[in-house]
Amino acid sequence: MTVEYLKRGKPETDRAEEDAKVRAVVEEALKEIEARGDAAVREFSEKFDRYSPPSFRLSPDEIAALMAEVGPREMEDIMFAQAQVKNFAKAQRDSMLDIEIETLPGVILGHRNIPVQSVGCYVPAGKFPMVASAHMSVATASVAGVPRIVACTSPFQGRPNPAVITAMHLGGAHEIHVLGGIQAIGAMALGTETIAPVDMLVGPGNAFVAEAKRQLYGRVGIDLFAGPTETMVIADETVDAELVATDLLGQAEHGYNSPAVLVTNSRRLAEGTLKEIDRLLGILPTAGTARVSWENYGEVILCSDHDEMLKVANDIASEHVQVMTDRDDWYLENMRSYGALFLGPRTNVANGDKVIGTNHTLPTRKAGRYTGGLWVGKFIKTHSYQKVTTDEAAAMIGEYCSRLCILEGFVGHAEQANIRVRRYGGRNIPYGAAAPRHEAAE
Repeated sequence: MTVEYLKRGKPETDRAEEDAKVRAVVEEALKEIEARGDAAVREFSEKFDRYSPPSFRLSPDEIAALMAEVGPREMEDIMFAQAQVKNFAKAQRDSMLDIEIETLPGVILGHRNIPVQSVGCYVPAGKFPMVASAHMSVATASVAGVPRIVACTSPFQGRPNPAVITAMHLGGAHEIHVLGGIQAIGAMALGTETIAPVDMLVGPGNAFVAEAKRQLYGRVGIDLFAGPTETMVIADETVDAELVATDLLGQAEHGYNSPAVLVTNSRRLAEGTLKEIDRLLGILPTAGTARVSWENYGEVILCSDHDEMLKVANDIASEHVQVMTDRDDWYLENMRSYGALFLGPRTNVANGDKVIGTNHTLPTRKAGRYTGGLWVGKFIKTHSYQKVTTDEAAAMIGEYCSRLCILEGFVGHAEQANIRVRRYGGRNIPYGAAAPRHEAAE
């Protein structure tokens, strides 16, 4: 049996046209921000968010006032979720060790793990206030030891969202700005009169945010190239259509272009899921978004067996992969390309998005083939160093280095080695020549 699509999404050509339009808008906006700084940022905020306060940066008093609006239960929930994220991030950070070893007598090599010195964290809030995104970016950067954390979030219904601001502050943000979209990304990366530029940008966002990060990559670091939320359910007959449909629509509500894909070896489950999705779309409060996303980007793929399901899943390389089968650990061992796995019917993608402790900023658009998601290590730079502590080691390494440099034609490089062979090894090597092999190196 070959792979059979019971439902397909939009063709790639249509998606490429949409990408091109976004690319042009972002390119022009970034040019304006770089040229005109705060003035351009304010104009874009007025245009896209209809928001223009005296200052986009919140003062300590404004932060405190917003946090006072958060109820006790909501505060407890935010702190619980943030604790889970910090605990896992700390365990990950503890696994990253500085090293120093003596590889040869007198030759010391090592590396140090150093935090990025300034990071800009973007937290979406225009359509949904993404409280959890503050944990994933701000709190994780804080655990990594980043000394300057700038957090930006768009206004929600015309004002800063109290819960998002609370999560940013508790997470460890040093600066909080109520700015959204391209203007936030551009201001943090390029700098303005009132916002010093950062070294790295992290956090999810809409297509314009993702494209702005892509265009700025190289000028600043980024966590990853993130597009619209993607979810895949890998399921067999051990689960029912209601559970599968719920997990698919639970992510399709993110936006109008969020792919949701079912991969299964059960025709009965596939057909049942299609019917169940129609039923749930009749009662889901966010069906206005989820329906468009499902109609344009939803797919149901019927495979002959688990091997074929695995191949399809690795080819798609979805951001979120929910596995509900009679062999979940087999998929854990054999999946190679994805953002994050959610194993078994007792877990779900929303757990990872909001509370369980793993990071929800994950690779999309097949980027899972070459990168994992945001984690504490993304905020850490591993820098190597070396030192030679004896004359004998300097001369011995120098001889090898000299000959290898001449092999490549780099005479100046060779002289860096030769001068040390002369000084520390007492050898007479003509300028620009390769060092002869010393008997001690035999």
